[in-house]
Amino acid sequence: MSLNVQTLSKKFNQFQAVDSLSFTIQPGEIVGFLGPNGAGKSTTLKMIAGCLSPDAGSIQLSGLDVQKDEVAYKKKIGYLPESNPLYEDLYVVEYLNFLASVHAIPSPSKRIEEVIVQTGLQSMQHKKIGFLSKGFKQRVGIAAAILHQPELILLDEPTAGLDPNQLIEIRGLIQSLSKNAMILFSSHILQEVSAITDRVLVLHQGKLVADQSIESLTQTASLEEIFKLLTH
Repeated sequence: MSLNVQTLSKKFNQFQAVDSLSFTIQPGEIVGFLGPNGAGKSTTLKMIAGCLSPDAGSIQLSGLDVQKDEVAYKKKIGYLPESNPLYEDLYVVEYLNFLASVHAIPSPSKRIEEVIVQTGLQSMQHKKIGFLSKGFKQRVGIAAAILHQPELILLDEPTAGLDPNQLIEIRGLIQSLSKNAMILFSSHILQEVSAITDRVLVLHQGKLVADQSIESLTQTASLEEIFKLLTH
């Protein structure tokens, strides 16, 4: 069980968004995905999630190819986009019931209860999503991403706009999820990446400019300084 991305490329008109990107993620890993705006992070996540077709290269998860085994592949993916699209007129538990039916989850009530506890949504489960705070909406988005127990969880800016207390809680949640899944998450908050991950991928102008552990990457300077050097 692993994610294997090989020579992945994507172009929009004349703009090369992703350029021959290759990396692997192993079970239990939480990998940070860094890069300035426009570096190609969200485009890469969309391709790994199967929402966007690559121009070249391959993506395999546990031996399944995103293009050749699309349905079976997508069943193994949990994806929280940066926009976190939610049905805001639905109640939290109603929304999760809907998703459980889409995924054909056996014993959905039991699984929904587990996920609600895991994401700390007990007090919010009977409230409409549209009335929730940013932090609780992020929790609902994560609950939706993990409901079907995917092997790979993709999180695009999961901590954006959260207050310090929410950051700590979401950080702990992400770390707990790695017990049963691989996690790839993008963030502009370098402190969060340092706190959660042991390894980072740094993308600049569509190219991978670093794939190292936090420890080895920051031997001579802080992560902020190294990030600036790599993406300047």
